[in-house]
Amino acid sequence: MNSLRARLILAASVVLAVFIVIAGYTLDKAFYDSAELSLRNSLDTQMTFLLASADVKNKDDIDMPTRMLETKFSLPSSGLYAIIVNQEGKVVWKSLSTVGVRIPAPRLLKPGEQELQHVSEGKDQFYIKSYGVNWFTQEDQIPLTFNIITDLQDFHGQILRYRQTLWGWLIGLAVLLLLAQLVILVWGLRPLRRVIGEINAIESGRQERITDRYPAEILRLTDNINGLLEHEHTQQTRYRNALADLAHSLKTPLAVINGALQDVPDTGLREQLEEQVQRMDHIVAHQLQRAATAGGSPARKAIPLEPLIDKLCRALDKVYQDKHIRFDRRLPPGMKLRVDEGDLMEVMGNILDNACKWCRQQVRIEIELMKYRARITISDDGLGIEQSQVEMILQRGGRVDESKPGQGIGLSVVVDIIEAYKGKIAVNKSSLGGAAFSFDLPAA
Repeated sequence: MNSLRARLILAASVVLAVFIVIAGYTLDKAFYDSAELSLRNSLDTQMTFLLASADVKNKDDIDMPTRMLETKFSLPSSGLYAIIVNQEGKVVWKSLSTVGVRIPAPRLLKPGEQELQHVSEGKDQFYIKSYGVNWFTQEDQIPLTFNIITDLQDFHGQILRYRQTLWGWLIGLAVLLLLAQLVILVWGLRPLRRVIGEINAIESGRQERITDRYPAEILRLTDNINGLLEHEHTQQTRYRNALADLAHSLKTPLAVINGALQDVPDTGLREQLEEQVQRMDHIVAHQLQRAATAGGSPARKAIPLEPLIDKLCRALDKVYQDKHIRFDRRLPPGMKLRVDEGDLMEVMGNILDNACKWCRQQVRIEIELMKYRARITISDDGLGIEQSQVEMILQRGGRVDESKPGQGIGLSVVVDIIEAYKGKIAVNKSSLGGAAFSFDLPAA
């Protein structure tokens, strides 16, 4: 994930989600424990009331008041039930609420024992509070076990309602907090978006430097970017001017030497000297062209490709009008390259001229858009180039057919320019039958 904002939002979301889950679990556990403790205390209280209300006659006869403190004991299927059993396990009394209800069997305990059990009866769940006593009468002591059974349906319903309310509020709160964090992140990262906007404007040629004021945390970054841009522009201008001065300085002596050679008798020496002078002139022109190559600067203005290709095709159509060349253009609409216009004209002009020179009737121009690069392929329907000759023709002065006009330095200049933009050139067999020159340049 390369977006800083996406990373921050993801990190904040994960932290918030973990916090909400932990908080929800903690609150749910606390409420559940509290509700369960309250239920147990209620059972203890009901057991106390049940013991206080009992009037034991004998082991088979127990009287209870018709109106008990807890009215649920008198309501059928109320969810709260009471059963008293003797030491033989015989039920000696049970509340009216047990009528027509399927409940767990009562427990039988020794006097002094008590327990609380969680049991299931089919799909229903119950708590059974049991207490064993030794009831003393005037004649005898009677072992009895008092059982209070409560249905957990209401308890679980209470827990479910609480959980729905709890998680509803927590999720709503999480959404609000996430939106608040998003607003804070958008506001906090606004200076970076402004910097990106200005850098895009510099790359597209709409401005030359970063002009806005920024917080102290990124002010040094913007100042350094401005410094690098100014330094690059100054160095490039100084370098070009110095080489242009050098080239002009050399051209004058070369012209004088060339003129003086005209007065030299026409001998083999004169021919050798003229050849070397011409070679020196080509070297100066070649090195000057290399120095003028702008290279893949990120601040380079984007150049529309289609108008330039149209211009070159019209010019070459006039030069090679006797061939009636068909130019097959396969360009993405609105295609732009982040290349110096002079460099682009040099590259496209040389390769297109070479294709027109060697084709029969058709030249194809294809462009494939890749990530930040454009793959350009110029092919023809000529005789093609042997792979063994590819390396030679890409070197300065390399030519396959000496009968064709030219100095053999055009393709070497093309190679230098493409490499200056961190690209590569390849020569392969074309689907049209001739040669196919493929190279890549920075795309806008």
